[in-house]
Amino acid sequence: MPTVLVIDDNPSVATALEVLFSLQDIDTLRALSPEQGLALLESNDVDLVLQDMNFTADTTSGEEGVALFREIRRRHPDLPLILLTAWTHLDAAVDLVKAGAADYLAKPWDDRRLLTAVENLIELGQASRALRQRVQREQRQRRELERQYDLRGVVWGDPATERVIALACQVARADVPVLITGPNGAGKERIAEIIQANSAVKDGPFVTLNCGALPSELIEAELFGADAGAYTGATKAREGKFAAADGGTLFLDEIGNLPLAGQMKLLRVLETGRFERLGSNRERQVKVRVISATNADIAAMIRAGTFREDLYYRLNLIELRLPPLAERPGDILPLADHFLAGGKPLGDAARALLLRHAWPGNVRELKNTMQRASLLAASERIAPVDLGIAVNAASPPPATPATTEAEPDREAIEAALARAGNVVAQAAAELGLSRQALYRRMERLGLSRP
Repeated sequence: MPTVLVIDDNPSVATALEVLFSLQDIDTLRALSPEQGLALLESNDVDLVLQDMNFTADTTSGEEGVALFREIRRRHPDLPLILLTAWTHLDAAVDLVKAGAADYLAKPWDDRRLLTAVENLIELGQASRALRQRVQREQRQRRELERQYDLRGVVWGDPATERVIALACQVARADVPVLITGPNGAGKERIAEIIQANSAVKDGPFVTLNCGALPSELIEAELFGADAGAYTGATKAREGKFAAADGGTLFLDEIGNLPLAGQMKLLRVLETGRFERLGSNRERQVKVRVISATNADIAAMIRAGTFREDLYYRLNLIELRLPPLAERPGDILPLADHFLAGGKPLGDAARALLLRHAWPGNVRELKNTMQRASLLAASERIAPVDLGIAVNAASPPPATPATTEAEPDREAIEAALARAGNVVAQAAAELGLSRQALYRRMERLGLSRP
């Protein structure tokens, strides 16, 4: 039950408020003096304070109440506080609200107005605490990741990205193939670098090959090497990527572009660690950890017969999906600031426009946009016009807990309630809903209230 602390030197007032709140399942603590109220605050978990302003015979000054208010605000700056008094002075009320009071009600109070204010402030306070606890938990997890692992200077701010990074660190020590999926420009190679940097072969070479950047007739030569004369123009022997990556990691980007002949030979290397250079009949043995990446729908390619199913399962022992930047809105501003480091900062309007843009080119597009803006900005701060993003082409703001009332399904609601210990306000904050919206959604799904 939420708890309200009532600080009032009139016992009958405290009793009336206690009865009123009990009918709404709100617990009440009573204090008859400022000193007793401060002591109760230090020893109890309180959701809201309702304090009188008059504790002396002088019922018009309220000086002792003002002093109490300022002391509570100093000790508990985020605690919601409502002022309740028999004396009404508009200037004093305005000053105290400016100083942090959540509301100001005169005696005798209106029960409905008072209950509405109390319930709204309790709900807001619980949601704010839940959000603050989640942010603190994420910050602790981030510090722990940064302490334990080499993250290669990766910049992020979104929980979705952190989950991918944490999983990459977790699987890094296992000598197994990893497939990283996600759109072009999302940062798949940076995830591969994290895996290499925290692997058992971190001191070995890290060799990359973009399978989509070479003609199909050269892919095998790039992968396995070639003897002189193995193909037209091969005037001397060349070392392949597998030989160069021996004792380390080979990162195969755009693996979906690998031709079928190359797929068959790659499968054999993954199974045996052995291969032959083009034009040679001598086998070579290597120890290479393969990380691959693709933006293609490999399952559709398998159905179409353009990608070997057995190779897919060899590459996909662990799959990491890196979402597009539009699904990681918490990354946008940290990355933008990182790309502008040492240059002109973003203005508020420009930052808002960045959050509304859909970023079809993902992180690569964001980096290019920041480079362009830093060159073109004429004022001290980067403005929307400097970004080269059409305002009317920007997408709606990305969905965040603070800006959207999404429609979570039954499983998501039950999981959130379980994590929150059936505290509805906390579960609602995690799901990005108000408490009333969560109740409405639960009723539509036939879920009973905790």
